[in-house]
Amino acid sequence: MSSRSLLLPLLLLTTGLPALAQQPVLPSRRETTEKPQSKPQTEKPETVAAAPLLSLAEAIRVGVEGNYAIRVSQQDVRIAENNVTRGNAGQLPTVNGNFVRNFNRNNVRQESEARPEPSIANGAKSNQLQANVAATWTIFDGFGMFIAYDRLQVLEQSQRQLTRATIEETVAAVMDAYFVVVRESGKINSLEEALKIGQARIDLTQARVDVGVSAKVEVLTARVDYNADRSTLIQQQEALKTAKINLNELLGRAPGLDFLPQDSIVVARDLGRDEVLAALRQRNPRLQQARFDTEIAALDRKLVRASRFPQIGLTSGYGFNRNINNASFFGAQLITTTGRTYGLNYGVVASVPIFDGFNRNRQEQNARITQEQTQLQLDQLQLQLDADAEQAYAQYQNRLALLELEESNILLARENVAIALERYRLGLLTPLVLREAQRTQLQAETRLLDIRYQAKQAEIILRRLGSGLVQTSEAKL
Repeated sequence: MSSRSLLLPLLLLTTGLPALAQQPVLPSRRETTEKPQSKPQTEKPETVAAAPLLSLAEAIRVGVEGNYAIRVSQQDVRIAENNVTRGNAGQLPTVNGNFVRNFNRNNVRQESEARPEPSIANGAKSNQLQANVAATWTIFDGFGMFIAYDRLQVLEQSQRQLTRATIEETVAAVMDAYFVVVRESGKINSLEEALKIGQARIDLTQARVDVGVSAKVEVLTARVDYNADRSTLIQQQEALKTAKINLNELLGRAPGLDFLPQDSIVVARDLGRDEVLAALRQRNPRLQQARFDTEIAALDRKLVRASRFPQIGLTSGYGFNRNINNASFFGAQLITTTGRTYGLNYGVVASVPIFDGFNRNRQEQNARITQEQTQLQLDQLQLQLDADAEQAYAQYQNRLALLELEESNILLARENVAIALERYRLGLLTPLVLREAQRTQLQAETRLLDIRYQAKQAEIILRRLGSGLVQTSEAKL
């Protein structure tokens, strides 16, 4: 039975009661015997202004598209993709073209024992033109170029895992913030229902005072309790506003943008511990990135070892050289000479490392230490993720058990309040007992909302650890 159907208008049955205009809104005796029904989670609170609906799928889409960390990480993936080339690894030849043009203006004085007078040329001009195309190609460097190419590929895969982790963590944060809004909105619904029951209590007590069967102090007590519930409602409205602001911040929207949650909290009850741990070890992006880091460290060590081998390369080129000199002497006569040189050149270049101050030994030792360090970090991360998964799964199992209990308990609490109201109307119950029944229902409503949110929170953590959150969101939403 819904919260609204619990509060239907009834006539006072007490003999001789006048002033029917003051009759309270109470559930009928027939309704109190019916089994209460669960309230919809997404029902709009009456004290909350109307606003556009926001679904979880739309919130995730906006959050992923507008998140700056994801956008920056995606750009890093593009850079890593561009770096995976054989040319960047040093496997392809390099070709350079060079061009030089020089102009000179010199004063020349040439003396010779065969001539008594020196030969002098002031302001003599000369110019030189050089152009060549040179190609070099390393054909052996201890297989370092192939190791470098493998390293670039692993770097790209590592960056992809980092981006995936950023996306999944963002989706988890958006889902968590969204369900906080759903929870806080549900608490407002519960407080509104408590206020309706409190108002019914005030109306009924006032009617009794009017006919002289109750003291005015009971009305005052009922109004004090009603105002206390109103105060709690005002504080809860602030909590809902704060939850909406936090979600808008994650979505990159204006903080004051109002909305109503469209989706409710639905907790999956079929997650298994072994499946979660297996998915964590196979697909967790943070764990995969740590494994790639250990692979990169191993490749770095191989690169240092490769530098100990000789490097052999091929060189080839075509050059053209022209030199025009206006200050050449032929005997005592000043003449202009022109020289041209052009042709193809090729050869082999080899470099053998002999001694470099033990720097390669130092580099290899540091690379080995780094490799061991990354393995330790991988083991530490594996242990931490296993602990997080065990903790989240324990909370998940506990909250599922509590959720089943509270879903049954809330129906009992609502039925208890309906019966208490009926007995209070008949004068068979004191105001203190009725207030206690009302408070018990409100506490049960709050516990149910909190436990349902906590169970969903644990489910989100488990799916994120197993790298199934993004696929799950895309498949269901």
